[in-house]
Amino acid sequence: MSAGTRGISAGADEVINAVSVIATKRGGNELGDAQIAWMLDGYTRGEVAPEQMSSLLMAIYLRGMTRREIATWTQAMIDSGRRMDLSGLRRDGRPLATVDKHSTGGVGDKITLPLTPLVASFGVAVPQLSGRGLGHTGGTLDKLESIPGWRAELSTTEMFDQLERVGAVICAAGADLAPADRKLYALRDVTGTVESIPLLASSIMSKKIAEGTAALVLDVKTGSGAFLPDESDARELASTMVELGIDAGVDTRALITDMSVPLGRAVGNAVEVAESLEVLAGGGPDDVVKLTLALAREMLDAAGLPDADPAEHLANGRAMDSWRAMIAAQGGDPDAPLPVARHTDDVAAESAGVVVEVDARAVGDAAWLAGGGRSKPGESVAAEAGVTVHVRPGDRVRAGQALFTLHTQDDDRIPAVRACLRRAARIVTGDAAASDAAIAHTRPLIIDRVRFG
Repeated sequence: MSAGTRGISAGADEVINAVSVIATKRGGNELGDAQIAWMLDGYTRGEVAPEQMSSLLMAIYLRGMTRREIATWTQAMIDSGRRMDLSGLRRDGRPLATVDKHSTGGVGDKITLPLTPLVASFGVAVPQLSGRGLGHTGGTLDKLESIPGWRAELSTTEMFDQLERVGAVICAAGADLAPADRKLYALRDVTGTVESIPLLASSIMSKKIAEGTAALVLDVKTGSGAFLPDESDARELASTMVELGIDAGVDTRALITDMSVPLGRAVGNAVEVAESLEVLAGGGPDDVVKLTLALAREMLDAAGLPDADPAEHLANGRAMDSWRAMIAAQGGDPDAPLPVARHTDDVAAESAGVVVEVDARAVGDAAWLAGGGRSKPGESVAAEAGVTVHVRPGDRVRAGQALFTLHTQDDDRIPAVRACLRRAARIVTGDAAASDAAIAHTRPLIIDRVRFG
């Protein structure tokens, strides 16, 4: 018999095995702390079969979890590896405040790139452990690897040293940080349970709590380009993650932001780095600047600097200096030209009118089809691939005007990308109808703020 069938004794009259745990949750009952800890430990060590864990994940997806269950599940994933301690970070003999940011993912979401060095330029340590893209959402590490020489993999010693010297680091999480989550995510991805709010919240927060940061700001996205398009689901996820952080002693707050329209003009890898440099130089698209500053203010407040004005450091060059130091510290050349696609092609408006919708999901899918994303972990991505968005909802366009420009290394990809982009923009003719439609599709960039305690 396998351990998942055989089970262990958890007390005087309770024997835990995988079948009993699955049956408990399948019946709509709460899992005990011992059941959760045993199941996650057994699966991480290979003693609980993937089929059994898949059954439990589906039961959780259908039945949900209480706050206590989610907290216990999260702690068990943290306990599967090591928890870093950043409290000893020092600069000039003084302790460094630590604060991190996490986004639930979106289209054109390059905010981490200008945000991390911007916050670090105020003397705060920002340990930004990031990931790679999957499907229509981009990955921060993929974007930065467009920079010649830059490397994502750092040892713990290198990471700590860079935080003390530079203050900003963006790198891959080590394999020993919440390894149960790494294994569980791969299973959730193939069992249709990624969108489960308890599982999504515990996945994100187990890694962030294990990272050891003192404070955390969450950017929870909603809209067509987000993993949770429904706003009520995004609110529930934000509240759940804030609760988990507070319960774990991490100062946690969240912004709920719109992802129905791509962020900025650039969607892809190198093109998003180029746009991030515009922001760091004091320019860039209004929405990218607005969200970067909003998140920076939250992070600086959490780090004990409520009166700091991040806009000043974009204007005076200090944020750019911090960026250059961060890139160079990880082997990158901040002066090297970014890669450029061999092929570009414009997608133009077929008629005059007003743009009432630029669908984030369709644009993200187009960038993926151009070669900028992957359909499964481990696939390579083209640094040069992506999409430039030339219009926003409310813009008036003429027939033949460019709506999008696609960038790709492989011209065989162009027809599929063009077909996707033709579906991305909706244009309405007639002043009154166009105006009403544009208003109906407009939402604020920052929808709400979630904070407890």
